[in-house]
Amino acid sequence: MSSAFVSRLALPNPAAAVRRRFRAWWQGRLPRSDTLVLTQRNIYILPTRAGLMFAATLVVLLLASINYQLNLGYVLTFLLAGSGLVSMHVTHNTLRSLTLRLRPPAPVFADEAARLDIVLTSPGAARFGIGLKLLDAPAATLVWTDVPAGGQAGVQIGFVPGRRGWHEVPALGAETRFPLGLFRAWTVWRPASRVLAWPRPEQPPPPLPGANAVAGAQALARIERGNELDGVRNYRRGDTMRQIVWKKVAKSGQLVSRETRAAGARELWLDWVAASGSDAEQRLSRLAAWVLSAEHAGVDYGLRLPGQEVAPAQGDAHRRALLDLLAVY
Repeated sequence: MSSAFVSRLALPNPAAAVRRRFRAWWQGRLPRSDTLVLTQRNIYILPTRAGLMFAATLVVLLLASINYQLNLGYVLTFLLAGSGLVSMHVTHNTLRSLTLRLRPPAPVFADEAARLDIVLTSPGAARFGIGLKLLDAPAATLVWTDVPAGGQAGVQIGFVPGRRGWHEVPALGAETRFPLGLFRAWTVWRPASRVLAWPRPEQPPPPLPGANAVAGAQALARIERGNELDGVRNYRRGDTMRQIVWKKVAKSGQLVSRETRAAGARELWLDWVAASGSDAEQRLSRLAAWVLSAEHAGVDYGLRLPGQEVAPAQGDAHRRALLDLLAVY
């Protein structure tokens, strides 16, 4: 059997499997919460490689001082050892009593980076050299920050949801090696929030289906603005402030919005049947692209799915409602 063929074989790694099971068991015991207060119970500390080399150097200095009866060698050895012990306490106290809080994450499209906004609060002294990252991410992705005394600092971390739907926020890690880098103190945090991933819009965006005429155009009155004749209709959720006819609001006390004859005469339906595709995910991707295009065009648009229907409207709230529905469909 050739060496090239042997190298392609995926040999099991028992040690890695044991580590994964232990980590899953350990993380499963940690409660989920969007706010974490760091105490002695959830902060861990171990020497770094530099710390181990420092300890080995102290042993060599101590043996040399004993062998040659060097009083100054004793002084240097114990002075360095004391500095190392103080460094350990400072490293641990850099995380102790910190509060980590995750703000509610905003929805994103699948395969786009979701932003996690984390606020660090120090109730006492200033904290330096604190890094945060996704727990399973490499150390190079650490985002470093300092927290002022009695103040707050913000950190942003991103992760990419690979498919539409709800996603739990992955476990996060916070660590510090301040001040000398001899010890590493860290904690593991499992936020309770979830991130909603909308279907990824089809690219390039497909053309919108044809709009249907609306009988009557729902005009309550006619007002003249310049050379353009507009209609007035009842206020709908999602209407902008510029569309509201404030003069009529002041007279009648009821919210009414301005609607041009062209805009009010037609409405657009985004239909599951019209979104042809080889599978459900392609249909949802096309519908998501249509929602964005219809909102950009400024027309009233509704959504028809098997067993569900949303009436035509427009505005940011309507757009988000339709994308949320597509995400969990």
